[in-house]
Amino acid sequence: MVVLGVVLGMVLSVALSVAARWPRFEVVYRGEQPATVTYSDDSKHLLGLVRRRTLLGETHLIVVGRDPSLSYGHLVDIETSADTVRTTEWTTAGVRVVFDTGHELFVPARYFIGGR
Repeated sequence: MVVLGVVLGMVLSVALSVAARWPRFEVVYRGEQPATVTYSDDSKHLLGLVRRRTLLGETHLIVVGRDPSLSYGHLVDIETSADTVRTTEWTTAGVRVVFDTGHELFVPARYFIGGR
């Protein structure tokens, strides 16, 4: 009976550990297309820096699209630990993101207009 209690305790410990590290999706930066910039789909677009935590580690991605929850849109995986966006510059050609590390990323508008 003691062995069964130890086994159940171990299983519960593993289950709680897995649950604590279950995949998480956290928006660490959100920026909106300014009213002075318009695109051919006449939609308002958003850009988000998203941190994803999984059992295998942490990754970051940029999401650009029309969905306010940022769960759908054009996704760009990035290799950075930067959680801070210094600036975003929206133009009719696309959006440029400058990170606090000094890195820059440009996403052409053709990739996020039209519901992508």
